[in-house]
Amino acid sequence: MAYDVLPGLGAPLRRIEDQRLLLGKGRYAADVAAPSAVHVVFVRSPHAHAEVIGIDATDARAMPGVAAIITARETVAAGLGHNPAVSEIFGVGGARHIEPPRLPIAIGKVRHVGEIVAMVLADTLAQARDAAETVVVDYAPLPAVVTGDAALAPGAPQLHAEAPGNLICDWRRGDPEAVAAGFADAAHVSRVSYRGNRLIAGYLETRAALAVWEGEALTLITPTQGVHLVQRVVCAILGIPRESLRVVSEDVGGGFGPKLPPYPEQALVCFAARELKRDARWEQTRTEHHLCDTHARDLVAEASLALDAEGLILALRVEGIANFGAYVSTVAPTIPTMGMAKVLSGLYAIPAACIALRCAVSNTVPVDAIRGAGKPETFVMLEALIDQAARETGRDPVALRRLNLIPVEAFPYRTALGFCYDCGDHPALMDAALLEADADGFPARRSESAARGMRRGLGIACHLHGTGGWGDETSILRIGADGVIEAITGTQSQGQGHATAYAQIVAAALGVAPDRVRVVQGDTARAPRGGGTGGSSSTIISGATFKRAADAAIAAGMDAAAERLEVAVADLAYRDGRYEVAGTDRAIGLFELAAATGGIDGRAEFADTVESWPAGIAIAEVEIDPETGAIRLDRFCSSVDAGVVVNPMLLAGQLHGGFCAGAGQALLEEACFDAEGQALSATLMDYAMPRADDVPAFSHVLAGVPTPNNPLGIKGVGELPTNGAPAAIGNAVTDALGISVPMPMTPARIWQALRGLPAAPK
Repeated sequence: MAYDVLPGLGAPLRRIEDQRLLLGKGRYAADVAAPSAVHVVFVRSPHAHAEVIGIDATDARAMPGVAAIITARETVAAGLGHNPAVSEIFGVGGARHIEPPRLPIAIGKVRHVGEIVAMVLADTLAQARDAAETVVVDYAPLPAVVTGDAALAPGAPQLHAEAPGNLICDWRRGDPEAVAAGFADAAHVSRVSYRGNRLIAGYLETRAALAVWEGEALTLITPTQGVHLVQRVVCAILGIPRESLRVVSEDVGGGFGPKLPPYPEQALVCFAARELKRDARWEQTRTEHHLCDTHARDLVAEASLALDAEGLILALRVEGIANFGAYVSTVAPTIPTMGMAKVLSGLYAIPAACIALRCAVSNTVPVDAIRGAGKPETFVMLEALIDQAARETGRDPVALRRLNLIPVEAFPYRTALGFCYDCGDHPALMDAALLEADADGFPARRSESAARGMRRGLGIACHLHGTGGWGDETSILRIGADGVIEAITGTQSQGQGHATAYAQIVAAALGVAPDRVRVVQGDTARAPRGGGTGGSSSTIISGATFKRAADAAIAAGMDAAAERLEVAVADLAYRDGRYEVAGTDRAIGLFELAAATGGIDGRAEFADTVESWPAGIAIAEVEIDPETGAIRLDRFCSSVDAGVVVNPMLLAGQLHGGFCAGAGQALLEEACFDAEGQALSATLMDYAMPRADDVPAFSHVLAGVPTPNNPLGIKGVGELPTNGAPAAIGNAVTDALGISVPMPMTPARIWQALRGLPAAPK
């Protein structure tokens, strides 16, 4: 497929939405007025694993303002159903992953701290909180297990009868025989072990749900990454037709993955509104976010790399255990499995590869996608392997990478695990990154640090992303008589700047100014279908489909333009926002025609692939005080292949935010549990996210190759920087210290590692 070169793309247009948001005119779920709504507070389990013997809500029901107390008794009687995963994997023998029932309120047993056991509804939030305190739940605590490898060990506490031995799936991909042959022929084999640190999203706006009762119909206002998915799943849980539930997301204050899954709270708030025939509102606390929203990155693995005598990679093998948490969340099955498989080869020509992952349940909050979705941990292992192989064989790590990069002429390149990388120029990316990083000046900077008693290291990471998500998209353009273009889409912004990017694409396709375009998203009543936002594919999906919708709108106006200009349609051409009579100066403008006809519509279905393969090379420098373990991320830069760039300012924002998130994974963030399954990171006092003084001024240089996979040549970039940053920073620390340190590489862990002391157990 050839891509279209649209004039106007690539301009650094300032974000259209920023003035409204900065002036406090944003409209988030908590901003929607509902004065008569009943307030919801959930009673949650304090135990990670326990039988629920009984619940006594007698006193709570008698308290002032209490409208209802809902427990499993009521939800079972009403037939509320399972919250399903919407992706699937198949294990050894072809069996689909096991998926134990996940009901809105736990029945008979709780399996993680924070699981809902009752729902309190009262006239005010204070009344609901007071009543919740008086609900008495009789628990019989059970032994808990919190890590994936411990969950699969003999004798481990069992979570679900449906999953014997806590095994959800024994998943494999690749050719183990070809890999074994590669290792048998190897001149050298390197191995690394990995135990991932769990991450929490930490979005600025916590989740919320407002169910508005409108007489046998409901409107659910909730911050989400895709209203149609929430509508589909909540309707399935409640057992109602989809036309009975409208789902709306207006402004959304961050998503990063965990606002994609439909959660029990959304279904329960809708259920309560339907039962009481009254609006119902819930707003999540920060601690509830830490305890109950999906986590990420919980993987234990060993990776091995085989090299021949010349340094060429012969084979790659990964074996590990993925912790799914207490239940199988929405897209969890494909995150550590296919997420890793997509990118396991990195930017390298690797002839043989295989993965074997055992997926386990444990007494922790479910795990699902967070920015990167299985890829950051992959690159931490792969790029550590490349560095380790270079050290062990006496090679320069940059030279070893160059030797194994996929050559330009090999594209489209099919990996050993069956994925087809579209295009790229990885040697050019390498050159650009090294130049941007001033790699030649690193020895002098290292010497200067050493003179001050400090240790400096440089780390490099070659990385990419395979864009995903769902292309269930219908994009609609409505060119109104008032001169405003409504652009209706099924994807959902959570801060990425969709209103600006989509306006640029629509304006470029129609030859008009971007300020004429108003993007409409987040409403199942306005957009007929949509896959939401996930997998770094929104601009691919909505951008390509808006381009086709613009073409359809132009075509739709041809007959009316020809009639007004009194010519045949064949004599007309459309250019720069006008229908022109060929060879004359006679024309009618698009908005003039829309005013005369009452409006012009264009509509298109997504007809491409969501897949693209953005790539990058990240280079980090750290400086470490060996006396204290204090670490400073001193420099960070990258080269990036994002294909055709719609807006370089938006791209820079995505890159810088992603690098910062990756730095958090590498240096600061970890969701910890004790042996009983109690969360030790339940507040921001105990969970450290990056602040301004934790990161340097990021820089990047573009070296893009347009993808042939969509008509605009664009590649999704939102998760790319998060994929590469932890690996680059990890390699920089290892280079500085000469030893590896588990993530997050905190000063305490660095200090312990330098003294040969074991790190605190995870």
